[in-house]
Amino acid sequence: MEISVVLVDYAVGFANLLRSHNLSDHINNVVGLAKTAKWYGSGLVVTNGESSKPSGPLYPELLEAIGDQPVIERAVDFNSFLDASFAEAVRAEGRENLVIGGIATDGCVLQTVLGGLREGYRVHVAVDASASLSLEAHNAAIQRMVQAGAVPVTWFSLAAEFQLDPKFHDAPHRMRLSRRTCRPWA
Repeated sequence: MEISVVLVDYAVGFANLLRSHNLSDHINNVVGLAKTAKWYGSGLVVTNGESSKPSGPLYPELLEAIGDQPVIERAVDFNSFLDASFAEAVRAEGRENLVIGGIATDGCVLQTVLGGLREGYRVHVAVDASASLSLEAHNAAIQRMVQAGAVPVTWFSLAAEFQLDPKFHDAPHRMRLSRRTCRPWA
């Protein structure tokens, strides 16, 4: 399956604002999505606002999971596709399918998903690896993205799809992912 996973604005400064999901579960799902992309060799594009802004750098657990993966800092708010470096990084992956997760579901995730659809990508939104200020805001944004043509997925269902590829049939990745992925022993 030719997919690029896109991670948007998982900044530590936003963590205290999230109310749509339990923070521990949210971070676990984010790390699970990142590890899925890395272990199954999908494309991976990571973006965040400028680290000098109050939102700050990415979650430390995510930085550990992505290793030396470049993080595209962008000054453009909301729709990441309006940032030339981000748009070029996604194009450079050469994949028509995107799985997008991030913060906030009703802000940067929504606008980046809509931007991806306008650019002609087939877009999936990682609903359990995205979060917002309230569950109502999260759910309304998911509904809007689905109505616009995005497909909702969970990070673990994505891992299951990758595992169906014959080259991963005997790979231990999914079993390793089935544990809480942000724990040191995962």
